[in-house]
Amino acid sequence: MKPVNEMDLKFLSRSSNESFARAAVAAFVAQIDPTIDELADIKTAVSEAVTNCIVHAYREDLGMIYINVKLFENGTIAIRVRDKGCGIENVKKAMEPMFTTAGGERAGLGFAVMESFMNRLKVSSKVGKGTTVAMEKVIIRRGLQNG
Repeated sequence: MKPVNEMDLKFLSRSSNESFARAAVAAFVAQIDPTIDELADIKTAVSEAVTNCIVHAYREDLGMIYINVKLFENGTIAIRVRDKGCGIENVKKAMEPMFTTAGGERAGLGFAVMESFMNRLKVSSKVGKGTTVAMEKVIIRRGLQNG
C-alpha cells in the first residue's frame, strides 16, 4: 500500500534533539487526528527509540539519527528510527525487559515500552553498521483529512 503522506527527519544524536524528534513526529501525525492517548503513545515510542540511538548507538560520539514517518489511508502510521552506530550484537537479548548495556540508572525498558505503545515493533541491527527500529500504530478512528 502506498502512503498518502510521508516525511523524513535527520538530526545529530544530541540529547537536546530527543524532544524535537518527538514533537516533529507528533505534529506530522496530528493531521490524521489521533486521540490524545494515541498521540502520547507515539511520542513515547519515538522518544524511547531516539534515546536508544543517543545512549547506545553512538555512546561517546555524535552521529546522525534518521526518522521516516508514513501515513496510510487506513489510519496506519509507520515510523522508522535508524542510526549508523555500533549496532546490537543480540537483538533478541536487547529486547528483553531490564536488559541494558549502558548500566547506571538505565532500566533497560526502552524496547518493552515501544512494544507496549505500538501495534507492531521490529528491530533489525548489524554490528558496526547500525540499527533500525520499525514501528506501526493503527489509528482506529478515521483516515486522513483532505488537504
